[in-house]
Amino acid sequence: MSSKIEIPFGTENLILETGTLAKQANASVLATVGGTSVLVAVAMSPKAREGIDFFPLMVEYQEKAYAAGKIPGGFFKREGRPTEKETLTARIIDRPIRPLFPDGFYNEVVVTCNVISSDGENDPDIIATVAASAALHISDIPFDGPIGSARVIKKEGEVIVNPTYAQREEADLEIFVVSVKDGIVMIEGEGREVPEAEVVEALENCHEKIQPQIEAQNKWQKEVGKEKQDVALFNPHPDLKDKVRAAAGDKLKEIYTTIEEKGARQEALSALWDGLIEDKSQFNDCLREGEEEVPTAHIFTIYDHIEYEVVRDLIFTKNQRADGRKTDELRDLDSKIGVLPRTHGSAVFTRGQTQSLATTTLGTKRDEQMIEGLTGLNYRNFMLHYNFPAFSVGEARGSRGPGRREIGHGALAAKAIRGVLPSKEDFPYTIRIVSEILESNGSSSMASVCAGCLSLMDAGVPITNPVAGISIGLVLGEGDQYALLTDIMGLEDHHGDMDYKIAGSTKGITAIQLDLKVKGLPIKILTEGIDQAKVARTKILECMTATIDKPKDELSQYAPRLVMTQVPVDKIGEVIGPGGKMIKRIIEETGCETIDINDEGQVTIASMDGESADKAVAFVDGLVAKPEVGKIYDAKVAKVANFGVFVEFMPGKQGLVHVSEMSEEYVKDVSTIVKVGDEFKVKLFEIDRQGRVNLSKKRAEQELAA
Repeated sequence: MSSKIEIPFGTENLILETGTLAKQANASVLATVGGTSVLVAVAMSPKAREGIDFFPLMVEYQEKAYAAGKIPGGFFKREGRPTEKETLTARIIDRPIRPLFPDGFYNEVVVTCNVISSDGENDPDIIATVAASAALHISDIPFDGPIGSARVIKKEGEVIVNPTYAQREEADLEIFVVSVKDGIVMIEGEGREVPEAEVVEALENCHEKIQPQIEAQNKWQKEVGKEKQDVALFNPHPDLKDKVRAAAGDKLKEIYTTIEEKGARQEALSALWDGLIEDKSQFNDCLREGEEEVPTAHIFTIYDHIEYEVVRDLIFTKNQRADGRKTDELRDLDSKIGVLPRTHGSAVFTRGQTQSLATTTLGTKRDEQMIEGLTGLNYRNFMLHYNFPAFSVGEARGSRGPGRREIGHGALAAKAIRGVLPSKEDFPYTIRIVSEILESNGSSSMASVCAGCLSLMDAGVPITNPVAGISIGLVLGEGDQYALLTDIMGLEDHHGDMDYKIAGSTKGITAIQLDLKVKGLPIKILTEGIDQAKVARTKILECMTATIDKPKDELSQYAPRLVMTQVPVDKIGEVIGPGGKMIKRIIEETGCETIDINDEGQVTIASMDGESADKAVAFVDGLVAKPEVGKIYDAKVAKVANFGVFVEFMPGKQGLVHVSEMSEEYVKDVSTIVKVGDEFKVKLFEIDRQGRVNLSKKRAEQELAA
């Protein structure tokens, strides 16, 4: 049955339709705002995959080139591997829906989101998020939704809900929020050192604007929704939990109360687990019909849950974490700069057993990243790339390039730093930061923010303020009991309920990200997390500024020098020359690296030394300068004729030195005293009615000798 609903969505309505397209999927929804449409189809496998102990959810998001009336570039002329934007959007959809499926639900679920129409004004990411929720909610797939989403920006004091691309440019604050009825399940945001109170206000605003979406989806589900399937959930033998607890429970408590160091604790846990599965015969009275032995996945799931209980109980009963810290305590901090001799900027930041080596590289406009998307070509002059090698967690595994996690962590760290970078006009360099994670035990993305900021200051990039980041965890107890954890470790991320990353300066927040394993949290707890993060961030900034408190005054000797000059718009062609001939000549004669000129006549010259840059500036300025009668110039012979010589006295400008103006003495044959390439001083004494320039070598010599 086809059906359509409309929901208020910023200045327009969000239209959801079902029953017409992709009808063999468990459900499909076409979502439209303005001229942007996203088709979301959801599908579920009939049975759980054998031998797994996790929920195999896959979210795929793709922006079709035809949606914007374009043909893809490249040799194959079709959509290929996901772009960074597509990868990040898939993560934005995955993160809030994942905790809303039943525990023990191991059927494969695939959520496919295709952008099939784009007006270039409305971002499809938020539309796809709501459409994915609606499709799952009306389908027969078990799903404890719905969710709604909203993007709020603050620009020049004005708050705008679900803005267009144009409105989002130069915004002071941008937050993307996903909520259920009673709380928030995901946050993704960035700002320009925005005070904490304004961020909380934006969260409240988003949550309020989302409620009509949730109400509309609930009503729609009652009208057209399918009855949810009675899916078999992961269900081990009823006696197995007691058996595993008896075999491992006390030993787990002993390990977590006596061993604080990660490596030693991991060795003890591995030995306990290995012993548990080596003697699986102890669980033989928990065999189901047809089984020869209890599946390892069943034992591990129960073992992992018992470990989960032990870690959490330690926090609530003793206010103690597995490494001995209190809930609001940071691990040891250390920071260093200038650790690599030939990079433009470098730093190492260490927080406990998490360590990032960050480098900053400065380039020219030609190093900008070209990004082709539905809105056309864009150029990015700031990049932050995050690498997570397996050795950082003690694993022997090769690298296969960045995955979704690496792309997501790098994007978050980039948001945190972008808010304090200088404008392109004030600092016309292309900036690339690379964070190499050398050790990891919790929140390496926030370590990347700290190390990346230090490397920028080491490189002499004039940031407005140093920034740092920290992750706050959460453990929920019985009733209203909960504990917020500062600077979470890997096991607290695994066994906890929240990963709340917040970065900023002493003035305010520059990036915020929330991921949950529970079905929403009230803003009260999230506000407390922001406050606790601010205290930790201040301590981290004290460590960082003790190492370097402001950007270095000088750029690295290995960084290119950029100088700028301005030429009239009508002279741009002269500077470039036919086929770029004049640009090539300037580079060849002055020794500069690159020359770029924009449509406004701004010329940016890159050179590895100041002398070459100064020569190039003088050359460009000379190209557009007007010759002045009475002025003495340096000239170079371009051509010798019977009646005199033609010389270039300004870049790209020639004049004639008549034979009579060559010397005070009589000159019979000019070629006997000068040749092509000779250089000497000349004085411009006349520009005739036809614009011809007449120069004199002898008058210049007379004036200089006087």
